Amino acid sequence: MTTTTSPNAPLDEAKVGAFVGQALTELGATLNAALVVIGDRLGLYKAMADGQPVTAAALAERTSTDERHVREWLNAQAAGGYVTYNSENETYTLPPEHAFVLADESSPYFLPGAFELMAGAVRDEPRITESFRSGAGVGWHEHGEGVFHGCERFFRPGYQHNLVQSWLPALDGVADKLNAGIRVADVGCGHGASTLIMAQAFPNSEFVGFDYHAESIEQATARARAAGLSDRVRFEVAPAQGIPGGTYDLVCTFDCLHDMGDPVGAAREIRRALADDGTWLIVEPFAGDTVQDNLNPVGRIYYGASTLLCTPASLSQDVGLALGAQAGEARLRDVVTAGGFSRFRRATETPFNLVLEARP
Repeated sequence: MTTTTSPNAPLDEAKVGAFVGQALTELGATLNAALVVIGDRLGLYKAMADGQPVTAAALAERTSTDERHVREWLNAQAAGGYVTYNSENETYTLPPEHAFVLADESSPYFLPGAFELMAGAVRDEPRITESFRSGAGVGWHEHGEGVFHGCERFFRPGYQHNLVQSWLPALDGVADKLNAGIRVADVGCGHGASTLIMAQAFPNSEFVGFDYHAESIEQATARARAAGLSDRVRFEVAPAQGIPGGTYDLVCTFDCLHDMGDPVGAAREIRRALADDGTWLIVEPFAGDTVQDNLNPVGRIYYGASTLLCTPASLSQDVGLALGAQAGEARLRDVVTAGGFSRFRRATETPFNLVLEARP
């Protein structure tokens, strides 16, 4: 059966129905992002992580929450397949595989931070809509705390399970230098997760994290102090185009080069601050070099996040090159070589990251 919107535009009703079904699924997923954040913040997933069936009343008691709210949350989680439901005794179970993703912060697949980040980005939709009209962008610092906190929790599992184990060893001679003792700059460090992971692994090296966002630097400084690393780790407010502190043997940028308004200028400044035999480690979201290469679930997430966060952030700054989170290796190579680097290669990769090495 077909229907029409005009005499010259016949529609396939089956395709309309299929797309409506897809959109309805996504409406549920949109609401579920907030529900995951609630479950994470209130410890509901962690309280179910033992894999044992639990009633809504028992879960509410465990987490000091209201039973009626918890029951509705559990029903939504069951409808979405996040938990299972037993109608005979009205109990709910979080499967161990789901707990590994939702309740275990040491897991490489821990995702509540990603949901927190995305939910925080969606809250800023009115400002992004206005930026579409004006082209003025929205600065990273203009977002809410959920974006900053969620961003760190989103990226930290990947750094925790890859940075020391595979990314740094993939760079030519860098791991040996770190073990011996060198100076490292982490540019765009945010809350300092990547900086502290490296510092804990390489006690002979000195680390400095830089970010233009003062509140993030305050958080990073407090975390270094709590970890007992303040004697050789410090954090300073500074833009990527102005790196203080002399010469560094290793400069790192983790998932931030594409956010910068002037990434070529940042590359020039990194080249100036880098020792002649130094290395620039560039970690960026995984992407192919063409749009069609990125039309997949990971690309969809990154394009969506780039629309709400990365591209507006770059447009809010001088130059506003707006690489976007799906820039791809070829465009990144152009940026790096324009900044004065002669050697550039893909050192390694994950399904979510490009890990690139640049040298003078």
